[in-house]
Amino acid sequence: MKIQGAVALITGAAEGFGKAFSEELLKRSARGIGIVDFNAAKGKATETELNKKYGEDKVRFFQCDVSSKDQLEDAFSKTLEHYKGIDIVCNNAGIGDELNWEKTVDVDLVAVMRGTFLAKQYMDKNKGGRGGIVINIASMAGLYPMPLAPAYSAAKHGVLGFSRALAIADKVFNPENVRLNCLCPSFSETAILQQMKGLINHNPVAEAIYGAELQTVPVSMVAEGFIQLVEDDSKHGEVMRCTPQNGIDYKKFRDISKL
Repeated sequence: MKIQGAVALITGAAEGFGKAFSEELLKRSARGIGIVDFNAAKGKATETELNKKYGEDKVRFFQCDVSSKDQLEDAFSKTLEHYKGIDIVCNNAGIGDELNWEKTVDVDLVAVMRGTFLAKQYMDKNKGGRGGIVINIASMAGLYPMPLAPAYSAAKHGVLGFSRALAIADKVFNPENVRLNCLCPSFSETAILQQMKGLINHNPVAEAIYGAELQTVPVSMVAEGFIQLVEDDSKHGEVMRCTPQNGIDYKKFRDISKL
C-alpha cells in the first residue's frame, strides 16, 4: 500500500507501539491518523506533539475504552467522518493485568476482534470502502505460553488464531480488498512491560525461563516491521515476529490444506 495520502486508525496510540506506528506513517506523508486511547492526558499530548511536528490536523485524538462496544464504534465513525475514509487499522491497545483477567481478555482479545470487524465494515470495497489493511498486534506470548501471565498469553493466542482464521476464510479479507496480518513482538520498552516486570522480577521460575536480564527489542524495530506489513501488498495472513534473537522474520505454519 502506498502510505502517502492514507488514513489510519490506531488503538493504544497515545504512547508505545501505537505512537511509534503513527509517527512512521506521518513520516511517509499519511493524510491523517485517528489515535485512540483510554488515557486522555497522554492522548491529547501526543495529538499536540505530532500535529506540531508533521502539520496541523494530521492527528485527531479520540478517548476510548476499547472494551466498550459503543466507544470503539464511535472512534471509527468519527475518524471516518473527519478524514473521509479509513485505509489502515491497527488493533494495538493492550494491558497485562492478571488480577483482573477478564478485563485483560476484553481489551487484548475481544476489542481486537471487534476492531477487525469494524475495519471490515468501514473498509470493504463492496460496501463503499477503499480496501486497505488491518494489522492486529499479538505478542510472542501468543506463539508460546507465558506461564506467569496466562490470561495475557491466552488473549494473544486468541488474536493470532482469530487473525489467521479470518485471513483464510473470510471473503472480504484478501489481497484485493482488505489484507489482514498479525504482528508478534517480543518484550519491548513499553508501558505494558512494566506490568510484566512486576510478575517477573525476583521470581525463580521467571528467571529460569527468561534469564536474569530480560531481553527486549527496540520499539523502532517493531515500528519497522509494522511499516513492512503496510507497504508490502503481498503480505496477507502473515504472522510477523520481532525478537532479540532473529530480528524481523515470519512464523511459518503447516499448510492447513494438508492437515
